[in-house]
Amino acid sequence: MICFLTSRTDTPTGELDPANHFVEEMRRCFPSPCRALDICSNPDGWAGMDYYSGLIRTSFEDAGFQFESFRTLDSRNEEQAAELVRDSNFIVLSGGHVPTQNAFFRKIDLRELMKDYDGIVVGISAGSMNSADVVYSHPEEEGEAVDPDYRRFLPGLNLTKVMLLPHYQNEKDTLLDGLRVYEDIAFPDSMGRTFYAIPDGSYLFIDSGREELRGEAYMIRDGVLSRIAPEGGITRLN
Repeated sequence: MICFLTSRTDTPTGELDPANHFVEEMRRCFPSPCRALDICSNPDGWAGMDYYSGLIRTSFEDAGFQFESFRTLDSRNEEQAAELVRDSNFIVLSGGHVPTQNAFFRKIDLRELMKDYDGIVVGISAGSMNSADVVYSHPEEEGEAVDPDYRRFLPGLNLTKVMLLPHYQNEKDTLLDGLRVYEDIAFPDSMGRTFYAIPDGSYLFIDSGREELRGEAYMIRDGVLSRIAPEGGITRLN
């Protein structure tokens, strides 16, 4: 299995983002023929799923990548999840609300379905976060930061042990329920743990067990944030 766990795969203008050798690395391992499966973040948000899945496919095709098929997995066909995963060699884990996507992944038992998967995985935002063994699902919607029943740690797909925080350039200054998402929420939650924050354009690359952060990256450990790599950098994690 080869994984590209990103904040987003495209630029603000819709092109596939070439930063940190993303497109170059993708060309090296892109399967042919490619049978893609885009797994949703909101299983009942059909219109949004179809729209964003179309954008993802177009950005790849405009960059020269060709698909034999490009299917989606949501509540409309969840009973076919095992077959769809088995028949795919390129899986996209879409972005969205982390707990909502996590609940759907658990409903279809995606962690178990992907144990023997041997293709490409592209995670986008929430999809990247839910790829971890233990997912750090920091509050992101109004009311969640002050909800005592909100679960911040969830079981994920176990594609990596790394807990990612995407969109660092936006989230670092975000306020939620009167709290700073990083200083007041993520920093305390990092006591005894390690999170890795990445801006758009950076990603976690996994190949044959080797894990590397590609591009600018930050580590949050025991309440302290440190910059561990500049743009263009490669940080080996194991």
